[in-house]
Parts: sequence; C-alpha cells; structure tokens
Amino acid sequence: MANPSSKTAVAAAIAGNGCVMIAKFVAFMFTGSGAMLSEAIHTLADLLNQVLLMIGIVRSTRDPDHIYEYGYQSERYVWALISAVGIFFLGCGVTVYHGIQSLLHPHELKDLSWAIGVLIFSFILEGIVFYIAVRAAKQQAKGKPLMKFLRYEADPAVTAVVLEDFVACLGVLVALGAILLSKLTGEVYWDAIGSLTIGVLLGAIAIWLIARNTSLLVGASIPAKIRKQVEKIIEADPAVEEIVDLKTRILDTDTYRIKADIHFDGGALADKLRPQLREAYDGIKSFEEFEKFAHEFGDDVVELLAAEIDLIERKIRQEVPQAKHLDLEAEI
Repeated sequence: MANPSSKTAVAAAIAGNGCVMIAKFVAFMFTGSGAMLSEAIHTLADLLNQVLLMIGIVRSTRDPDHIYEYGYQSERYVWALISAVGIFFLGCGVTVYHGIQSLLHPHELKDLSWAIGVLIFSFILEGIVFYIAVRAAKQQAKGKPLMKFLRYEADPAVTAVVLEDFVACLGVLVALGAILLSKLTGEVYWDAIGSLTIGVLLGAIAIWLIARNTSLLVGASIPAKIRKQVEKIIEADPAVEEIVDLKTRILDTDTYRIKADIHFDGGALADKLRPQLREAYDGIKSFEEFEKFAHEFGDDVVELLAAEIDLIERKIRQEVPQAKHLDLEAEI
C-alpha cells in the first residue's frame, strides 16, 4: 500500500513544476539566457520524472495475484529507476551540453528583467513544493533523523522529490546569480557557467538515485538495526537454541520479507510437556497404551513447535510492523 504522504508530495511536485516550467520557457524566449534554458530543461526533466514516480506509486498498489504472489510493491523502484536515468540523460546531459555550447559559441543576452522575475516566482513555488516534500518525509520518518531516513529507509519517490526540489531551489539561485553576474560584468560566460553548474547538480542527484533504486531492485536487506532487533526477538525465546540462517529483503519501504531457519531446543520443548509426560507415564500399562501415547505425544510436540513459531512471529510483527511476510522454519 502506497503511503498517502508519498502520493501527496509527488502530486504537489507535478503541479508546481508544471507552472514553473511554462514560466521558465517563456522567460527564455524573451531573454535567450542559457542558464534560463537550463533551468527550464531542469524543470521539464523534474516534471517528467515525477509523472513516472506517480505511475510507479499507482501501479505498486495493485493486489497480489497468482503471477506476483508477494504483490507489486517493488514496481515503484522500476519507475523510480527510469526516472533517475531520465534526470541524468535529459536533465544533466542536455543542460551540460547547452552550457558547453554557450561557452564555445557565446551569444548576447536580451532583456533580463523577465528572467529575474520568473526566477523569483520559481523560487517561491519550488520552495513551497520542497516544504511539502520535506513534511511528507518527516511524517514517514516518525521522529528518526531525516537525512539518515532519506538515505536508508524512505520511499524512493519521496526521496527523489525532496532531492529534486532541493536542487531546483539551489538551481534557481545559481541561475539568478549567473544572470546577474552576466548583466553586471557584461561577460556572457557567467551564463554558461550557470548552465554547467546546474547540470552537475542534476548529475550528482541522478547518480545517487540510480544507486539507491538499483540496490532496492536487486533485493537489499532490511536495515542492520532492524535485523538485529529481529535476531534479538527470536533468540529471546527460551525454546530457541540458535538461528541457523536469517535472510531478509525489502519488498517496499513498508513491507519486509524475513526468512529464518531456527534450531529449537528439544529439551526446552519437552519441559513444557512435562505434566502430560508424568500423567501418561503413570497410566501406561501395556505396549498398546505406550504406542497410543507416542502418537499423541508426537502430535503434541508438533503443535507446541507450531505455537512457538506463531508466538515468535507475533512478537516480531508487534515490534517490526513492516515484517508482513515471515517464514520461520524449524531446522532439523
């Protein structure tokens, strides 16, 4: 199930960037500024990428079926990865190319008042969208340090929007500074430097997002702290002798799969059945009665083992709500 705050953050980013993109392209038409074109391309890339993020969020909410029995949660990582690649090639690539072209073939800038006005408007709107995205991330973090949460645990859609909007605000300031320097000094290369700087910022964000989503698609394990918490819960059960094997995977930020092979202490289990053993021992008078007891005792051991596993699973789910797929098995 997609987190509502993720959907809100992405929807706000789509609406805000749509307005800003139109304003920036209009300003570029009036000024011919390379930095302004870079900002317009930057916003277009953000808009397209956020549409992809929204597609991923919607498609990931589909119910499990016979083809994907664990559900479609991981599909959001596919679309988030496509989005990150788009940022790199469309946002970073085109912007850097235009900056290089502006350095090699400088052109005179026209009236810059349009550019300055649009950039101030963009900064205000981008700031509002950034605030909404940060608020959504804080809601998901639930008191955890925000930067650490964004790096390791956050919904990649929210992380992408937060980072993109942060760079968008920073990019607006870079473009504004480049345009003002060009106007004050009369040197148009400042405009080209602004384009290159914005392109490098986009490239850095894209590379980080590509790495993050790739790790989730390949099958990253749950955070080390939560894994230790799961191990502690299992080992705290008196009937558990040792954890033979423990494997985990993040299906999505709200869904973990945890598989554990556990060696149970047969003596500890037998101690729990001691009253039944004493009662049966006193009543056995023949081999037939002993054989009947052995069958019943075997069933009791199996039921007790199943009850122990159920108890451990309940404790894990209480402390780690994301552990929706648990597979605990007794190792023989």
